[in-house]
Amino acid sequence: MKFDRDRIKKKALDLGFHKVGIAAVENDDNAVQHLQDWLDRGYHADMDWMKNPKRQDIRACLPEVRSVIAVVLNYYTSQAHSENSEEGKISRYGWGRDYHKVLHKKLKALTAWLQEQDAGIIAKYYADTGPVQDKVWAQRAGLGWIAKNSNLITREYGSWVFLGEILTNLELESDRPHTEHCGTCTRCLDACPTGAIVRPFVVDANRCIAYHTIENRSETLPENITANLNNWVAGCDICQDVCPWNQRFAKETDAIAFQPYPDNIAPKLSDLAQLSDEQWDRQFRASALRRIKPTMWRRNAKANLERNIERLD
Repeated sequence: MKFDRDRIKKKALDLGFHKVGIAAVENDDNAVQHLQDWLDRGYHADMDWMKNPKRQDIRACLPEVRSVIAVVLNYYTSQAHSENSEEGKISRYGWGRDYHKVLHKKLKALTAWLQEQDAGIIAKYYADTGPVQDKVWAQRAGLGWIAKNSNLITREYGSWVFLGEILTNLELESDRPHTEHCGTCTRCLDACPTGAIVRPFVVDANRCIAYHTIENRSETLPENITANLNNWVAGCDICQDVCPWNQRFAKETDAIAFQPYPDNIAPKLSDLAQLSDEQWDRQFRASALRRIKPTMWRRNAKANLERNIERLD
């Protein structure tokens, strides 16, 4: 089924997406092999959902799919992370409203509009919630390139972006896949305190501060992580903060939903170390940080406090 792709792009921008691109569904053996190599080396740590075979063939998500409509939302705000040793650091992606909710609302609206155009149109949307290689499709749709730190970088907003996609049976003209522009730069590799970026374009979650503060459910964190937390309690932005593309091109988002909640910018470590289940429920009710359970907040905060005390001794 044919359709005017420019109408789709205009509608996406009207709904508030900052970029939109289109990729035809074709086999990509390189992306499949890269993912399989990553899994074979155990770099996914305990994230077993990454093994879902659907992730290696998008047709398993929607057999009729012919095109992927990829979208971007800029979430950058200009506040800085605290360097106060008594305050925790939270990754920028979690400062404001849960990005899943924001993306889903817009994607649902775009999907509904698309299906209204013809009874034969099939469409299904995802936003970091299904077995889809978001960054691969974003690059193939011309939105940006997968960087050496494995994030997607856009020319307009750097890597401070959320990704989503709509799978459809429409045969749409594709955009040109984006070329890679990291060049010889290795700032992200050099800056990672735990060596999680084991080589360009490959991140080992077992060494990643973001993984351990958000996904690791163990009672304690590994020593190589606690030794390098530097007050991170939810995620880590180091490899993004040092990126020249981010330093030059990051711009304030116009999405009000991503403006930081006051308690999320620089929470006191002592407060987080005693965070009750009730306080957690109130503070993170509309936040993507809800994925981090109360016991994990307390663990992350206490690990930082103990490390800070050791430094003073």
